[in-house]
Amino acid sequence: MIYFHNDYNACCHPAVMNKLMQTQAECCPGYGMDSHCTSAAEKIRTLCAAPDAAVHFLVGGTQTNLTVIAASLRPHEAVIGADTAHINVHETGAIEATGHKVIALPSADGKLTAAQVEETVRQQRLSGDAEHIAKPKMVYISDSTEVGTVYTLRELEELSAVCRKWGLYLFLDGARLSYALAVTGGNVTLEDLARLCDVFYIGGTKCGAMFGEAVVISNPAIAEDFRYLIKQRGGMLAKGWLLGVQFEALLENGLYFDLARRANVQADRIRKTLLEIGAELPVDGGSNQVFPILPNALLTELGKAFTFAEMGQDDGQCRMVRFCTSWATRDGDVQALCDALKAISKN
Repeated sequence: MIYFHNDYNACCHPAVMNKLMQTQAECCPGYGMDSHCTSAAEKIRTLCAAPDAAVHFLVGGTQTNLTVIAASLRPHEAVIGADTAHINVHETGAIEATGHKVIALPSADGKLTAAQVEETVRQQRLSGDAEHIAKPKMVYISDSTEVGTVYTLRELEELSAVCRKWGLYLFLDGARLSYALAVTGGNVTLEDLARLCDVFYIGGTKCGAMFGEAVVISNPAIAEDFRYLIKQRGGMLAKGWLLGVQFEALLENGLYFDLARRANVQADRIRKTLLEIGAELPVDGGSNQVFPILPNALLTELGKAFTFAEMGQDDGQCRMVRFCTSWATRDGDVQALCDALKAISKN
């Protein structure tokens, strides 16, 4: 079986494993108070041109999302997200379990617009019953989004401006940030994110790390006592240096970004083949996730040799699926998938 169902189905990049092996005999202080976490955090501040930013390392995306949101909001405050947002559809109510409402707004492409955010906030703030309605205080976005689309710099600037106008925090889920930054023709950098967002994170789990996310906090109001919240939410890894070591390896000589570019190129090969066989791609952002609508008969045959993610849209004849590439996707596996798509589509 050849796997295209997600981008975290391989252990970790050899450079990460080598770095872990090189340091395996070291004894380090616990809970992220070690030289490796310090070194990795400094590398991140440099890349972000944000010398005063707070940087913390957590294990996974859901844990990071709920910790950041819990740290940022008062009990009556809510977070705005797209209806496809990970916190809304794929985290088992983790945010609601922290006591905060997720205000889900409709989105055809997985992205939020500044106009949507402003209208939502305006309705609550200018309502005569404002205190009876959960108060929007944070905007949550993902880049790349859950449907593979990518924010432009202008879109992020507009979102940041409306958030600052209404006193909202802008939080960017960066589980797949590397792939968004590496999209061909993209114009967003880590420096832009540090400037425009109050908090975001650099995802490692889905781009070369065994596990790990690096939270970057630009807003001191969120940074205050953040480690208390990490501990309270069960996110303070005793062997925290294992996170620092992995990000040291990923950030050395641009490896993190090289891995993302390679994955996007592999996805482009699949995308090109799908277009050649006449597949519909309703939403496409050029990242490592490809979402075609294909005939059920073709997918049944394809599923004998390849895995892919079901997206839940089935009209009885066709359905949407996702093919996902990663740093570990091999040239031969992509070629095999492309050849199979062409062969099966002819039958």
